[in-house]
Amino acid sequence: MALAFVIWFVAFVLPLILVLRKAGYSGWWILLFFIPLANIIGLWIFATARWPNLRDRDQT
Repeated sequence: MALAFVIWFVAFVLPLILVLRKAGYSGWWILLFFIPLANIIGLWIFATARWPNLRDRDQT
Protein backbone atom coordinates (compact mmCIF):
# COMPACT_ATOMS: atom_id res chain seq x y z
CA MET A 1 0.00 0.00 0.00
CA ALA A 2 2.81 2.40 0.84
CA LEU A 3 4.54 1.66 -2.44
CA ALA A 4 1.37 2.51 -4.36
CA PHE A 5 1.17 5.84 -2.55
CA VAL A 6 4.79 6.68 -3.36
CA ILE A 7 4.26 5.83 -7.03
CA TRP A 8 1.06 7.91 -7.12
CA PHE A 9 2.79 10.83 -5.39
CA VAL A 10 5.76 10.82 -7.77
CA ALA A 11 3.58 10.37 -10.86
CA PHE A 12 0.90 12.98 -10.14
CA VAL A 13 1.48 15.24 -7.16
CA LEU A 14 5.16 16.08 -7.61
CA PRO A 15 4.79 17.25 -11.25
CA LEU A 16 1.80 19.40 -10.29
CA ILE A 17 3.82 21.05 -7.53
CA LEU A 18 6.61 21.76 -10.02
CA VAL A 19 4.15 23.35 -12.47
CA LEU A 20 2.70 25.52 -9.72
CA ARG A 21 6.14 26.68 -8.60
CA LYS A 22 7.23 27.39 -12.19
CA ALA A 23 4.10 29.49 -12.68
CA GLY A 24 5.01 31.52 -9.59
CA TYR A 25 2.48 30.04 -7.19
CA SER A 26 3.14 28.26 -3.92
CA GLY A 27 3.28 24.49 -4.01
CA TRP A 28 0.75 24.48 -1.18
CA TRP A 29 -2.01 25.09 -3.76
CA ILE A 30 -1.83 21.33 -4.37
CA LEU A 31 -3.86 20.86 -1.18
CA LEU A 32 -6.93 22.10 -3.06
CA PHE A 33 -6.58 19.03 -5.26
CA PHE A 34 -7.72 16.86 -2.36
CA ILE A 35 -10.83 18.88 -1.42
CA PRO A 36 -13.95 18.23 -3.50
CA LEU A 37 -15.34 21.33 -5.24
CA ALA A 38 -12.40 23.38 -3.96
CA ASN A 39 -10.22 21.65 -6.55
CA ILE A 40 -12.51 22.86 -9.35
CA ILE A 41 -12.49 26.41 -7.98
CA GLY A 42 -8.71 26.31 -7.52
CA LEU A 43 -8.21 25.08 -11.07
CA TRP A 44 -10.45 27.87 -12.38
CA ILE A 45 -8.49 30.49 -10.41
CA PHE A 46 -5.20 29.04 -11.62
CA ALA A 47 -6.36 29.02 -15.24
CA THR A 48 -7.84 32.53 -15.35
CA ALA A 49 -5.63 34.54 -12.99
CA ARG A 50 -2.66 36.54 -14.16
CA TRP A 51 0.37 34.41 -13.33
CA PRO A 52 2.88 36.01 -10.94
CA ASN A 53 5.79 35.17 -13.26
CA LEU A 54 4.13 37.01 -16.14
CA ARG A 55 3.39 40.03 -13.95
CA ASP A 56 7.05 40.28 -13.01
CA ARG A 57 8.12 39.93 -16.64
CA ASP A 58 5.68 42.60 -17.87
CA GLN A 59 6.88 45.14 -15.30
CA THR A 60 10.50 45.05 -16.44
